[in-house]
Amino acid sequence: MTKMVPPKVSIIIPHLNQLAALERCLASLRAQTYPADQIEIIIADNGSVADFRELLQTHPDLRLVCEHSPGPGPARNAGVAAATADILAFIDADCRAHPGWVSAAVGALEHPSSTGVVGGDVQIDLADHTCMTGLEAYESVFAYRQRLYIEKLGFSGTGNLAMRRAIFQKIGPFAGIGVAEDRDWGRRAARQGIVTRYIPQMIVYHPARTDMADMVAKWRRQTAHDLADHRAAGRSTLVWLARAAALVASTPIHGLKIIGSPRLPNWPARLRGLSTLAQIRTLRAREMLVQCAQPTHQGARHWNRSM
Repeated sequence: MTKMVPPKVSIIIPHLNQLAALERCLASLRAQTYPADQIEIIIADNGSVADFRELLQTHPDLRLVCEHSPGPGPARNAGVAAATADILAFIDADCRAHPGWVSAAVGALEHPSSTGVVGGDVQIDLADHTCMTGLEAYESVFAYRQRLYIEKLGFSGTGNLAMRRAIFQKIGPFAGIGVAEDRDWGRRAARQGIVTRYIPQMIVYHPARTDMADMVAKWRRQTAHDLADHRAAGRSTLVWLARAAALVASTPIHGLKIIGSPRLPNWPARLRGLSTLAQIRTLRAREMLVQCAQPTHQGARHWNRSM
């Protein structure tokens, strides 16, 4: 009896000056339960100053492509152009994949009910489960809420996404750095009747941000995307200002989520999470006011290009 050969998968990793993190990501991909000879790994570099010679010597089967248009979206597009498989999987360079990540993605895409696009769970990769930092506690509850993004908002974060090549060709490429490319791509897919499915067994681990400066950069970028959407929809400045005020006012309500979250192991973690929540809600509201008052503010015009 002829043994069925599992489908080939092209894994695309956008990268910019994160070689140490990339090595960790690659180690997780080497540990997949899926047959290694059916996995193609493509590094889509976005203008790094890093020297790749040692990495390519250690991993001679890697494919490296370069895309100089700034942003992870264009980098992913370059990776897709170089890919040879029918199944495309996306993960970020600073993430690591659960050993069953590829198998879960392929199983979902091969299922008769598949829509051709799947996204999975993103969990915080904790340095020490017994002593969480405030940012780890906060992000364990509020960051990367993939089930919400996929089932309620219609898109998957591109750090844990897989699809058929035919779907990508139908919807078109990811947008550039000035757009939240995962949200934009998912919305375009939804408008064409393609529903992204959430696969909880498809797990990726993302490190928590290590300091508040990283969080400021994230929300500066996200606020710029949201403000652009707000203005494009013709909504008023007053509505935007009301949203900023509501962010601060909602802090106690969202604090209840931290208190009751099963992802936080003890009260010290919950208290650190509550403090961080208050800081982040305040900085988000302040950023909304700053960007609203400065129409030319370029909050989204960077990735990690200062590294």
